[in-house]
Amino acid sequence: MRNKTIWVIDDDPGLRYVLEEYLSSQGFTVQAFAQGEALLAAIHVDASGSQPSLVMADIQLEGENGLDLMETLRQQYPNLPVIIMTAYSDLKTAVGAFQGGAFEFLAKPFDLDEVKRLIDKALQETPPNETKAHPSPIGLIGQSAALQELIRIVGRVSNTDIPVLITGETGSGKELVARALHEHSTRSDGPFVAINTAAIPTELLESELFGHERGAFPGASSTRLGRFEQAEHGTLFLDEIGDMPLALQTRLLRVLAEGEYYRLGGHDLIDAKARIICSTNQDLETLVQRGKFRADLYHRLKVISIKVPSLRERLSDIPELAHHFFRQACQEFQIEQKTPEPDLLEALTELDWPGNVRELKNLCQSMAVLAPATTIGVDDLPAEYLAQLKTAQQDGSVSYDWSHSLAQHVAASKRTSELFNYYKASFERTLAQTVLSRCGGNQSKAARILGISRNTLARFLNQTAE
Repeated sequence: MRNKTIWVIDDDPGLRYVLEEYLSSQGFTVQAFAQGEALLAAIHVDASGSQPSLVMADIQLEGENGLDLMETLRQQYPNLPVIIMTAYSDLKTAVGAFQGGAFEFLAKPFDLDEVKRLIDKALQETPPNETKAHPSPIGLIGQSAALQELIRIVGRVSNTDIPVLITGETGSGKELVARALHEHSTRSDGPFVAINTAAIPTELLESELFGHERGAFPGASSTRLGRFEQAEHGTLFLDEIGDMPLALQTRLLRVLAEGEYYRLGGHDLIDAKARIICSTNQDLETLVQRGKFRADLYHRLKVISIKVPSLRERLSDIPELAHHFFRQACQEFQIEQKTPEPDLLEALTELDWPGNVRELKNLCQSMAVLAPATTIGVDDLPAEYLAQLKTAQQDGSVSYDWSHSLAQHVAASKRTSELFNYYKASFERTLAQTVLSRCGGNQSKAARILGISRNTLARFLNQTAE
C-alpha cells in the first residue's frame, strides 16, 4: 500500500499554495518545491521511508527542462508515478512525457476535483516504464482546452498498435491526427499510406486495398500490391470509413480479426503488418442502426476513438493558426511575408467556420496571394466573409442585451450582502443548464464545451443561489 505523500514542483508560488492547501485537506502529506533540483536533492537525502508516493511536476520550469527531470525520476525511481502539469503543451512534449513514464498529462488551468481523481487513480496503478527517443513534433497548433485534451489523448495512444477511429467534422484535421499517431509511434520509420474510401469507385476499391494477381479480372495484366502491403510495418489510414461498401467492410473485419488476407485472384495468405487508423465525419452508430455499417466492425474500430474538435470549439486558437497559415502560404508561394492585423484576427474568431481548419487555411492562402499590402486587415476579407461577419456582429448584439439586463437586475436588487456569490452561483447554474440542454443532456459533451470537469458541471447544476 503506497503512503499518501505527494511532492509538488512548480515555479508558481500561488499554484504551489493552492495544491498544498487542497491536497492537505484531502488527507495527503504535501511538500512543495520551486525547482526540480531541490526535489531530487530531497529524495536523495531522505532515506527514512517517507519518500513521495506521487510527484506532480510542471514541465516548463524556469531554467530547467521538465522532460530531463522526468528522465531522471524514471531512471532512479521507475515505480514513482508522475503527473505532468503545464499551461501549454505541444504534441512533442505530450508524447515525450508519456513515453518518459508520466502517468498523466494535466493541462492548466485544471479543476481540483480532476486532480484528486487522477491522484487516486495513480496510487492504485503502476506507471509504464518504457521509453524511446523523442520524435519530431506534428503541427497540432493551439492552446485551447479542446486542443490540449486532443494532444493529451494522442500522446497516450500513439505508442499502441490498437486500431484507432478518428471522428470529427470535415476539415477539422483528422488526417493530421492520424499522421501524428504514426509519427509518434514505433512504426514512424515505416510508410504512412492514406486512402479516401469515398473517393474511389466501389468496383476498384477492393483492388486498391488488397491488390490483385495477374489475370484476376479483365485488364489485370500484372500483379499489383494493395495499400495494405504498401503500408507494411507502417500505418494504413482509411479516410471516410463510413462510406466503405458493406462487402468490403466484411473483408476489413476479417483482416482486423485474423491479421491476414488474399489478393484478388490470389491463393496465398498475406500477413497484414500495417496498423489501421480510420476516420469518419459520419455518425457510425446511426449508420449501424440503418444497416449501412456492420455493427461488429464498428465495435472493433471504436475500442479507441478520438474526437477531433471543430474550429468552433477552439476559437481561441484562430489567431495562432492564422499566423501559421500566412507564414506557410508565403513560403510555399514564394511571396513576401504577409502579417494579419489584430482587427482581422478578432474578426476571424467571430465567424462560424463550417469548413473548420481547412477553410481557415484556404482563406489565409487566398488572402496572402491577393492582398496587395504586407499587412492584412478586415477590409481584405472576400465579400462573402464580410457578409458573414456583418451577420455575426448583428447576432452578437444579444451579448449586449445580456450584460445590459444583468446591470438592470443588479441595480434593482434589494440584497445588501453576498451579492457576488449570489450572481456567481446563478450565472454558473444557468450557463451549465443551457449548455447541457444544447447537448441533449450529454454531460460529458457539455463539460467539454464548457472546459470544466463533469464533477464541476454537476456542482454548477446542483448549487443554489441563496
